[in-house]
Amino acid sequence: MNLPHARLPERPSPVGKAVSLFVTCIADALFPQTGMSVVRLLEHLGLTVRFPLAQTCCGQPAFNSGYWKEARQVARQFLRAFEDAEVVVAPSGSCVAMVRHEYPRLFEGDPDLPRAERLASITWEFTEFLVDGLGVEDLGLRLPEPRTFAFHDSCHGLRILGLRRAARALLGRVENATIEELINEEECCGFGGLFSVKMPDISGAILQRKIDAIEACRADTIVLGDLSCMMHINGGLARLGARKRARHIADVLADGLEAGIEDGR
Repeated sequence: MNLPHARLPERPSPVGKAVSLFVTCIADALFPQTGMSVVRLLEHLGLTVRFPLAQTCCGQPAFNSGYWKEARQVARQFLRAFEDAEVVVAPSGSCVAMVRHEYPRLFEGDPDLPRAERLASITWEFTEFLVDGLGVEDLGLRLPEPRTFAFHDSCHGLRILGLRRAARALLGRVENATIEELINEEECCGFGGLFSVKMPDISGAILQRKIDAIEACRADTIVLGDLSCMMHINGGLARLGARKRARHIADVLADGLEAGIEDGR
């Protein structure tokens, strides 16, 4: 199903530009290996990757809670950290949606609006950067052994950024990777940031629908583009004692790097 997505600022081509990695809070605190996977894959393509040390949160939690004043304070630090960036890439559709879609609203009427609009126009989610930005779909990767995958489409990436095709295109060209269909792959997993905290019963019920679909699927691994969804889904799977797990697309692709290199690709 093709869903309409939000109107977003136009952006120039990122080809030939250095990449500034926005690793995001959850990757920095809980899943640093995903950030390293992104770096390895970008460097595999010969790109220069920078990591602004002053980066913190993009301000999304406060923004979604209605605390826009506090969100602007956090977002200003993001503007400062990435002020000299040519291209910003992040392994999170959720955080990219915040910068691309919400920053122009958050800074409307504010002196920092031009800076916010510039960053909104140069920020990319990892898979869309490769496929839509650079025009790269085949990374020359081969997994060490055959594996079967299915996709969960995270809400912000799917419904705001229109992300769906890029990750499938990349994994579909990895040798030894087979893609199966997940029932209701475009349905929410129930995380929704603070939603899962404020409405845990509803969140848990939505998660259970996702878990049931995963258990019914033939795929060994569920692939997604947001670590928050991964954490939520894996928590549900672990509590049930299930063997299947969700993984970030960057980590799955990075598994194919060493085998591809050994083949001289």
